[in-house]
Amino acid sequence: MIAMSSCSGSKDSDHLVILHTNDTHSAIEPDRHDMGGIARRKVLIDSVRGVRENVMLIDAGDAVQGSLYYTLFGGEVERKLMNALGYDIQILGNHEFDKGMEQLAKEWKQLNADRLSTNYDLSGSTLDGLFVPAVVRGFGDSSVGFIGINLDPAGIVIEENYKGVRYMDAIETANAEAARLKADGVDMVIAVTHIGYDNEAGYSDMDIARNSRDIDVIIGGHSHTVVDPADKRTGVPKWRVANADGDTISVLQTGSSGVNLGEIDINLKTKDVAARLIPVDKRLDDRVSPSIEEIIAPYRQQVEEMRSKEIGNSPFEYDRKSAEMVNLLSDFVRIRGAEICGKPVDLSIMNKGGIRNSLAAGTITKGEIIDIAPFDNSIVVMDIKGCDLLDNIAIMAAQDGQGVSSNVEILYDPSTKAVNSATIDGKPINPDRTYRLATIDYLAAGNDYMEPLKKGTILAKSNEVLYQILIDYVANGKLDKLLANPDREKRMRSF
Repeated sequence: MIAMSSCSGSKDSDHLVILHTNDTHSAIEPDRHDMGGIARRKVLIDSVRGVRENVMLIDAGDAVQGSLYYTLFGGEVERKLMNALGYDIQILGNHEFDKGMEQLAKEWKQLNADRLSTNYDLSGSTLDGLFVPAVVRGFGDSSVGFIGINLDPAGIVIEENYKGVRYMDAIETANAEAARLKADGVDMVIAVTHIGYDNEAGYSDMDIARNSRDIDVIIGGHSHTVVDPADKRTGVPKWRVANADGDTISVLQTGSSGVNLGEIDINLKTKDVAARLIPVDKRLDDRVSPSIEEIIAPYRQQVEEMRSKEIGNSPFEYDRKSAEMVNLLSDFVRIRGAEICGKPVDLSIMNKGGIRNSLAAGTITKGEIIDIAPFDNSIVVMDIKGCDLLDNIAIMAAQDGQGVSSNVEILYDPSTKAVNSATIDGKPINPDRTYRLATIDYLAAGNDYMEPLKKGTILAKSNEVLYQILIDYVANGKLDKLLANPDREKRMRSF
């Protein structure tokens, strides 16, 4: 039985079951570990709907970006599939903006779900009229209000891609709208958020939870946190948090890539909440709906064609989150930066978030490279003062390290994130010297909160995007030496 059983002595009509996803990132097919897949997800959703009376399906943002399905089709596949699955509520993640406001508006105008955004003022923008600040749903004698809380796009979304969007403080707006809904008579308020579980002081689901009085449940996204109510290892449940009045509220998130489906069972009479994560795996394959396969099939042909184009070979596996992967990409950026600039480059910086997939050992395909670096980022070379570079390194340390080239070593305190030493070619970075830096245009524009890089002077920029250059390098054997010698040591590390 897929669905959770109701509490003893209560009718199923007194319960609301919420199924939720977040950060599925265009994971249409199962991943390389055979987890996830949207057809399997539909099996679970249909199973719960088949046995429970009140069921809602909610997505907490970043449904796109991360596979060829988005690179090739710009959100069309995800939109069709989410409509087919019958999502009731969807909110924006930061990656929904990746192809700009026009493309975002085009796809989201065709969504069947209620589109929530409580703390974005969209008036006068391309998205004007597409979103509402709250939705109220009735279930028998009970009513539940839903609000949508988004992150501040400044510093993480390319500025041009959110033109006209005005951000309003997440905590203040969430509390104000929740209080309004309670004053209007709703019994519970559920916040659907895309700001992260506990990733930044003063700006996370945990901060909203601790400062709220009228929010009962938070369904989150952005930080890819697996909040598993069944996990007893910490002793203190991550999903149960005391609010400003000392009451306990629920904070849930499923991780990423659609490998889990979240299920929340709310007793509308007592307001008791039970929750769990349901793995999305191959046990569901014999019940996959042909209707989902019919939607995917026309797109899969182009995706598979791209994934079958062999361009090279790797002797080793490079896991997406490994030191060797971020080192590989960082060194590649420095090498290519020197080529486009025509002069030596002192160092390179690459963000871990720009790496979206792993590289398997063996044959490398064109599609695999695009999956690893799917963004439309160019490589840029800039001159930057040492003092500004040190300021940026401090930000990178606060992010638990980012990618730097092989000639760089940075040590920082694990508790305070204060930088202890930063050297290039064994020499401390001189605040008064000017350094030549290769990076990607996304970071050069101050994104991923690397504001100091905006003070640099751009000298050169690649005509091709990152994945196109990578494909050329692999196809022509120009990456063979790096691939054959993985550097498994963190170049930015705590001491």
